[in-house]
Amino acid sequence: MIRSLAAMTLATFATFATDSVAVAAPPKSPVSIVLVHGAFVDASGWKAVYDKLTSDGYEVLVVQNSTETLEGDVNATQRAIAAAKNPVVLVGHSYGGMVITQAGADPKVRTLVYIAAFAPDVGESVESLSANPPPNTTPPPIVAKDGFLRLDETKFPGQFAQDVPIATTRFLAAAQVPWGQAALTAKVTTAAWKSKPTYYVLTVNDMIVPPVAQRQMAQRASAKIIEVKSSHAAMLAQPAAVAAAIETAAQ
Repeated sequence: MIRSLAAMTLATFATFATDSVAVAAPPKSPVSIVLVHGAFVDASGWKAVYDKLTSDGYEVLVVQNSTETLEGDVNATQRAIAAAKNPVVLVGHSYGGMVITQAGADPKVRTLVYIAAFAPDVGESVESLSANPPPNTTPPPIVAKDGFLRLDETKFPGQFAQDVPIATTRFLAAAQVPWGQAALTAKVTTAAWKSKPTYYVLTVNDMIVPPVAQRQMAQRASAKIIEVKSSHAAMLAQPAAVAAAIETAAQ
């Protein structure tokens, strides 16, 4: 249910990276990369990843979702896919995994990349995927009001992005975009990972989407798993590792 849900991304212009990362080779053929954020935040959380990918020569499109409904977010992502100049590597973080699972059925999408994300099967929602969390996990600090969801601002820094500077996470907590409860309960009608090459960046220090749950979803999707020592906020804590994983998927 809502209290056991685990889905959110982040938005910030600051980054904090610690692990060294191997640099991927240039793509064998031109591809475009479409980045899809998740709940509570906007697309600016991809800033550091975007900078790295564009500096390496990729066309990168960043989707700005309202996160009010899954249908609306899928539509926004489909417009970005249509605008891409090349075959698409479609990337989703957290709730963004719901979006790319549906939108990724587009024939222009070549590969899927999930970043600490929900990877649903047909008929599943964030709510259903979160209904039975693994033992000994702390539920995300969700606050529901008037059909929208937020994270408890006091708990956001220590649970969402514990390896990101506190000044950044305090701002993210204060600047949250309310997440529509309708997006939480919406079910996907197709699962693109069943027919597309799939990669999964598993964040081993995640306190929002438990790593055990991430691994189960990744294995079900037959995804190539890339483990990163990061909180849920992988694009902030380890942007170089996230970019490298995306470039690997782009080969």
